[in-house]
Amino acid sequence: MIAARMHGYKQPLVLEEVDVPDIAADEVLVKVAATGMCRTDWQLLDGYFKAYKLPDFPLTPGHEIAGTVDRIGSLVPGSAGLAEGDLVAVVGGWGDGSCRQCHEGNTHICSNGKWPGFGPYGGYSEYVPVPYSYLIPIEKKYNLTAEEIAPLTDAGLTPYRGIKKLRDAGALGPDRVLAVFGVGGLGTYAVQYAKILGSDATVVAFARNDEKLAIAKEYGADETINVKGKSLDDIRKELVQKTRRREIDAVIDCAGAEEMIQTGFGLLSTEGHYSSVGLVGDRINIPLFPFVAREFTYHGSFWGNYNDLKEVVALAEQGKIRHTVKKIKLEEVNENLELLRDGDIIGRAVIVF
Repeated sequence: MIAARMHGYKQPLVLEEVDVPDIAADEVLVKVAATGMCRTDWQLLDGYFKAYKLPDFPLTPGHEIAGTVDRIGSLVPGSAGLAEGDLVAVVGGWGDGSCRQCHEGNTHICSNGKWPGFGPYGGYSEYVPVPYSYLIPIEKKYNLTAEEIAPLTDAGLTPYRGIKKLRDAGALGPDRVLAVFGVGGLGTYAVQYAKILGSDATVVAFARNDEKLAIAKEYGADETINVKGKSLDDIRKELVQKTRRREIDAVIDCAGAEEMIQTGFGLLSTEGHYSSVGLVGDRINIPLFPFVAREFTYHGSFWGNYNDLKEVVALAEQGKIRHTVKKIKLEEVNENLELLRDGDIIGRAVIVF
């Protein structure tokens, strides 16, 4: 098979022919049909995760995977509902099954787990071996395509879990303002979930690109604010003009840039909630006294578990999610990684095989 593999940091991926992987008895060989390109893939290549434990090179990136069942291991039970040719979504976080997080169903945050795209096998290749319990079959009657399903496994999943945390904390309601920071691959979905889960909160999208903000408006944002080159006071004045409110009650941050986080906490209301899912930066620098005295709540929210993705897929099957997809070929992967780095992709770039 052909795979785009990483042989070192800060080096282009290399397209090369490698063996089709074998599968264990409890695994399924998935023929990759589409793989979403996440900014995390560029960060992996750039060395963002260098300080964390990773397998040896070469690595094959790509953790947003949809494909078809090619071969089924001998110990995969019939109750899994898998058959050759089925379209499936790949759940990304594979736990070891022994920790508290795994027992609670949160395998994606297992300390001893593993992820496709951060080891020898990933979606930037034609085949991936997957434990059967991390596959979600997609029914044909819904006419969903692989390039629509693939981004849901991260770009569509991560903000969903983050907004659920805001909802479950009681931060949302008809008298609240919910801000969506960043309208890239994750933010286009976050705006839609904000309307679905927001309990009629006013949704305001914040970004630095008018084209992306236009998509946010099309996908349901009540208001949009371009923050490029504006001070906190300028942004607050625009917020007042558009919502008659000086502060926001909750944030789903799909960017994670240090400057954006400072802006968010500068606008946050007393007892406000901030949910971080983006990883553009690597540090948080906010004043401590307002954080304590105004009783802010900060939610770290990483990716999502099987049940979260199952819910996201159900929304897609019901036609409640719209997609902004740029289809590319595997041969175009390196140039699109550069576009990801610079934030120049509208929606999600998806490798289609």
